Amino acid sequence: MKMFCYQCQETAQGKGCSVKGVCGKTPEIAALQDLLIYATKGLCAITTALRAQGKSVEQSCNFFITINLFTTITNANFDLPKLEQRVRETVALAAKLKRELPKDCALPACASLNLDSRETMFALAESCGVLATKNEDIRSLRELITYGLKGLCAYMKHANVLGFYDEASDAFVQKTLAALLDDGLGVAELTALALETGQYGVTIMALLDRANTETFGNPEITTVDLGVRNNPGILISGHDLKDLAMLLEQAEGSGVDVYTHSEMLPAHYYPAFKKYRCFAGNYGNAWWLQKEEFAKFQGPILMTTNCVVPPLESYKSRLFTTGPVYVEGCEHIEADENGHKDFSPLIALAKTCQPPQELEKGQIVGGFAHEQVFALADTVVSAIKSGAIKRFVVMAGCDGRQKSRSYYADFARKLPSDTVILTAGCAKYKYLKLPLGTIGDVPRVLDAGQCNDCYSLVRIALKLQEVFGLASVNDLPIVYNISWYEQKAVIVLLALLHLGVQKIHLGPTLPAFLSPNVVDVLVKNFGIAGITDVDQDLKLFGLA
Repeated sequence: MKMFCYQCQETAQGKGCSVKGVCGKTPEIAALQDLLIYATKGLCAITTALRAQGKSVEQSCNFFITINLFTTITNANFDLPKLEQRVRETVALAAKLKRELPKDCALPACASLNLDSRETMFALAESCGVLATKNEDIRSLRELITYGLKGLCAYMKHANVLGFYDEASDAFVQKTLAALLDDGLGVAELTALALETGQYGVTIMALLDRANTETFGNPEITTVDLGVRNNPGILISGHDLKDLAMLLEQAEGSGVDVYTHSEMLPAHYYPAFKKYRCFAGNYGNAWWLQKEEFAKFQGPILMTTNCVVPPLESYKSRLFTTGPVYVEGCEHIEADENGHKDFSPLIALAKTCQPPQELEKGQIVGGFAHEQVFALADTVVSAIKSGAIKRFVVMAGCDGRQKSRSYYADFARKLPSDTVILTAGCAKYKYLKLPLGTIGDVPRVLDAGQCNDCYSLVRIALKLQEVFGLASVNDLPIVYNISWYEQKAVIVLLALLHLGVQKIHLGPTLPAFLSPNVVDVLVKNFGIAGITDVDQDLKLFGLA
């Protein structure tokens, strides 16, 4: 089969994966993901029509659509049968809801799909993928919006499982996804829709922030161990804090320790998790080093969200998935009707395993989310006024495999000693463990948490704007040098553009899905740019 995918930063040759995904997905997986999005657009056309007639859409349907978009995010689902099942469930739900509409209601073809065989599914998938939109600029904007919606739904899912919902955002996602079928929308209309997607991105990031802090408390400055204990362990990766809470509760007193990996590191900053004696430190680094680090962990591994890498056979039998993550051949932990998950299979397996092999020793400090930084406001403001802190650099975002990403470690090393890095996301693994020191009592790297916690960086910037009485957030001494990898970074970018943030530098490459004309619009209106080399960029930012 043929495929075409360019939704992540590492897409082949910076143009698009056409033989096999750099992420590891096959053309068949790519085809069913395209078909799932197409079928979901049809379902969204129906839910939008229902709302237009004053009818309500059940929250279970909203959540189903949210998970559909999350399922197609980079490094989430590599299970062909599960994807096929999800497509069929989407078509069945669309058929059920369509019966609530008048028979003469105008709907797109994808609202009435007939998928009688897998061959039919693949044949249809070839006609509904990215390249089905022939105009390069329209295709670019449609994909920009689609990827923004995928990232938005990833954040929305985490809020939803904690019992926090926003019907207006669900309605927007569904209306917008359906609108991407409308050939009457031109560049101006789609550009406006992209910025509106950013507006809802801010809304959902704020909702998720409230969900996390009201459930688990406000993050605190915390020292996290990097070594290992002598007990067998379970390694949890991904982003889902509720999964971690359930795992810790079940593992407590079992003799099995729980370690965080990659984007789960910031869980150590939340007060609610500190009561568990089985909660050990952080093991390993960013997501792309899984194959090496998971093999050495020796115990079971739980992937709670995207960022899974197709596993090696040496540890595949120890890899468990849950939520929107599926890897064919790995055991999946489902939630019951009350949202509870039984992690006893992992605990039982861990008891038969050796303790983790130690990767490193030492400690790292984090927990600088907005409330913690607000508590340090007097110290930070005094340091700014005295000239001890002259500039902030936002280096949030994603890490990745490409050698060019060493730029971010080199950039951090060469920053002047009066500069503070604000970070969130796995991008921090490039520099969080470097000995960058402090400015007075302020660490030079302030880690706000996961990519899910980028809202904290927005809150901090807006607070500084307020404290110094500035007319615009762009008047602050802040430089934005952001690394991206997948679709959650896209919604963060759109959110920043909606807030009017200017001169964001994005790397290590600009997205392949942005056409030259769309890039030109972003440059002219927002000052977006790529990166060059460290020394040249330091001069450009006024940091040399």
